[in-house]
This record gives sequence, structure tokens and C-alpha cells, in this order.
Amino acid sequence: MEGLKQPPSGPRAEVKRQAIVRAARELFLRDGFGVGMDAIAAEAGVSKVTVYNHFGSKEALFTAVITGALDEPLAGDASAALEKLEKAADLRAAFLDAARSWVHSVRNNDEVAALRNLVATEAHRFPELGRAWQHHGPEGHHPAVANALRTLADQGRLVIPDLETAIIQLYALLVFPHMVFGSYGTHIDDALTDRLITSGVDMFLDHYGPRPT
Repeated sequence: MEGLKQPPSGPRAEVKRQAIVRAARELFLRDGFGVGMDAIAAEAGVSKVTVYNHFGSKEALFTAVITGALDEPLAGDASAALEKLEKAADLRAAFLDAARSWVHSVRNNDEVAALRNLVATEAHRFPELGRAWQHHGPEGHHPAVANALRTLADQGRLVIPDLETAIIQLYALLVFPHMVFGSYGTHIDDALTDRLITSGVDMFLDHYGPRPT
């Protein structure tokens, strides 16, 4: 089935969309990417046509589920800390606060970790899933981080010629160690976590900070 170019909009449509995403998330976690759209529609309490009208394909729905999940650790305290960066007098201190909140959330959100692992597990069986995932790129997957870095660059507090690369590098310094080690069942203790955060923020700011004239 082909999805509409313009998905349904308005308050009622948004309620249905969120119900579909919640249902899909639960079923993807339980049954993997092979779960049927009929089952997702039934769990959400909508018709299969409604699911396709909103998302067009299962790959697009899965991408919506994962995209939302990836930014969950950036909600709450971490989101507030990111928003403070643009007004912080001491950028390094504010960056460290934001990084600590973000990494803490990443380390303690088991469901998000399970969804990330699901991408790795299912991609070889469903290559279209990998293509859907890659199509969005780092900025599309991580809008909260992208917006924070873009704002700092616009203010001249950072010099970021390639936002996509900067996002990947920031994730590599701060959260990828926990994702990778966690996928193998290895725990990074609190002391090492803080050293990784401190050195990671310093490396990032040293590289992207404005150079003295």
C-alpha cells in the first residue's frame, strides 16, 4: 500500500499517530521487525489503512519509533541542560552538566537500548530497514543535539562547518561507549563514565571552539 504524500493532520490525527507509535514500539520490542501491520493496527485500536495513511510503510513506522526513542534520553533534565547551553556564561561547565544528564539517561533507559539493539539484530534480515534508518542521517535522528549545536554555531561560540560530522563525533565521545559495551553486557562504572564525559567534552570543545585571532 502506498502512503499519502501528506499524512493526516490535526489534534485527532496526532492522537492516532501517537497511539500507533506506542503500539508499534511495544510490538517491535516483543516480536521484532517481523510483526505484522495488522497486529500493530489492532494494538493501536485503528485500521491498517489508518496506519499506512500516517506512515506509508512499516519501515517508515519503525524509523519513527526509533527516532523518537533515540531522543528520549534527551528529554527532561537533559533537555533542560541542553537548552541552557545557548545562555551559559561558562560553556564548558554547562556542556558538562548537559553531557552528564544525557549519559545518565542513556545508561539507565533499558527500553531504548533494546530498540537500538533491535536495529542491529534485524537489519541483516530486512535490508530495507537499514536503508530507512540511514536515510534520516544523524541530524534527522538527533534533532535535540543538532539544534543545540546549530545554535552555538550561530552564536559564534562554536565553529562547526559540518554539523553531521559533529553530531556523530559528540555521540562517539559521550554515549557510543555505553551503547557498544552495553550491547556486550559490559558495564562502564561511574568513575570511568565521568572521565569519559570530562575528556570527551574537552576534546569536542577544543576541536570546535573558535580559534583566537
